[in-house]
Amino acid sequence: MNPTLPPVVLVFAGTDPTGGAGLSADILTLASLGCHPAPVVTAVTAQDTVGVKQFTSVETELIIAQARAVLEDMPVAAIKTGMLGNSATVGAVASILEDYPDIPVIVDPVQSSSRGDPLTDESLVDALRTLLVPRATLLTPNSEEVRLLAPDADTLDACAQELMSLGCAHVLITGTHENTPKVVNRLFGNKRLLETLSCERLPKSYHGSGCVLASACAANLAHGLEPVNAVTQALKYTWHTLQHGFRLGMGQHLPDHMYWAREIDMPNKTDAK
Repeated sequence: MNPTLPPVVLVFAGTDPTGGAGLSADILTLASLGCHPAPVVTAVTAQDTVGVKQFTSVETELIIAQARAVLEDMPVAAIKTGMLGNSATVGAVASILEDYPDIPVIVDPVQSSSRGDPLTDESLVDALRTLLVPRATLLTPNSEEVRLLAPDADTLDACAQELMSLGCAHVLITGTHENTPKVVNRLFGNKRLLETLSCERLPKSYHGSGCVLASACAANLAHGLEPVNAVTQALKYTWHTLQHGFRLGMGQHLPDHMYWAREIDMPNKTDAK
């Protein structure tokens, strides 16, 4: 790959008309971190910053056609999955991944919106465990999602160990849903805890924070960072997008994916040519 060109990250996810989560968050995050996003639509949602109204999954044949069109044309450096919606979509994505075993895969096991609205069908968890978890370079569940993926485990550490035993290389369990003074994020790999990464708990509720984190991890891996550094830098970036977040609607705050650009002195419109 030409080092002067941005690395391509292929993303499987759903749309979000607010621009805060889903493919919108993925595209903004990847672009902000110097990657070229290649979005594959898996579902179309009707949602606002308050909650999800409804969603419709895209036909699997079209999902596969979208992905193959990109993979046969561009040098994809990483693949990230977000909202998949149902087990048939998981199967379609898995069929693509089988043909590209050397591309890092970042799996955000989205099962509900930030507010808790369901974005899946009941068979999705089993499909994720069977088809995507074993292929994942990095899995990025929050504590609630990881307990669903590893229901027999009695601790978060045990959840991570169970998922790694299925073949997942790294598991990042985020602590936003836990009742702790600070957010404690735990990265596992090589069958052990690699890093505990804590950050200040911000006071607001945010729309799309999980999408931002997983996409930031994908961007950093696409740039060639090793997993611990990729995750550490992604967590820092995500925290800053939330710290600079804003409330445009009547519900949750939106991350400011381009917060760093607003700190740059821009010319006045009258000076622009």
